[in-house]
This record gives sequence, structure tokens and C-alpha cells, in this order.
Amino acid sequence: MPYLVQILMLVLFVTPVFSEEHTSSSEEEYSAYGPHHLSLLFANTHVSEEGNNPSLGIDYEYRVNRLLGVGAIIERAYGELNSTTVLAVADIHFHNGLIMQVGPSFERRNDEDVFVSRFGILYEFEIENFTLSPQLHWDYHHDEFNAIIAGLALGFAF
Repeated sequence: MPYLVQILMLVLFVTPVFSEEHTSSSEEEYSAYGPHHLSLLFANTHVSEEGNNPSLGIDYEYRVNRLLGVGAIIERAYGELNSTTVLAVADIHFHNGLIMQVGPSFERRNDEDVFVSRFGILYEFEIENFTLSPQLHWDYHHDEFNAIIAGLALGFAF
């Protein structure tokens, strides 16, 4: 699994180098409300040892171009898991709201810091500058556990 994440990260950073730098009508569409996007995530974090844990998160993204966005996420899982995860992510925008999210991070759990690799997929439904986004993420924790995060984010572009 860590090799898959490394390959995805490599593809993520190489793709913008080969993309064309010109303005088109589709590029104007993504920036109609601005390059910033902020959302609030309501989720469930499932870890086999700790079961289901309600989670809240804040997600910020800066759209670099039509294909790529970069950002940061802070998520807090409550319940038995009781952890905080801070992520640096890249969002690859495919077609019509379909987005793949990858990135490294660390998680603070029981006074320990654990390295985390995230792979996620989400779909943004847009209503003017507001978004509604169902999301599914997999967090790989080396030698620890794997977490599955399923949720719904409410956001807006500015």
C-alpha cells in the first residue's frame, strides 16, 4: 500500500509539468467564485480495533489550475479513537466534480504521533459557490491500523 501512495504522489507532481498553460472557458469556470474552497466535514471514522467514531474536519483547498488543488485538512475523531489528524493534501480534479485526494500527514493519538498516508475520493455537487460533497477516504498507518473515513462535507468557494 505505501508504494501505491508514493506512485500516486509522483503522478500528482509530474502531471502539472506537462499540462498546457492557457486560459480556456473551462478554466474560467473553476475560478468563477475564486480559487479558495473551505468546507466542514461531518464523518465517521472506522478502525477495526476502536469501531466507529464520529469525526469533524475542516478542509481548505487552493485551486492551482483546472486539474490541481492543494490544501490542508484538520480532522478530529471522537469516541474510543480520540485522535487528531493534520494532513497536507493534493486534490486532482477529474471531470464534473469527481476528485481524488492524496497526501501525507500525521496523527496524534494517545500522546503518540503516527505517520499517515491518505487516499480518498469525493464528488462535489455545486450550487453556485456552495458545495455538497460525499467523501470516502482510506488512511494507511504504517504498522498501526487502517482507518476508513466516510462523510459529507458542506463547503463554499471564494
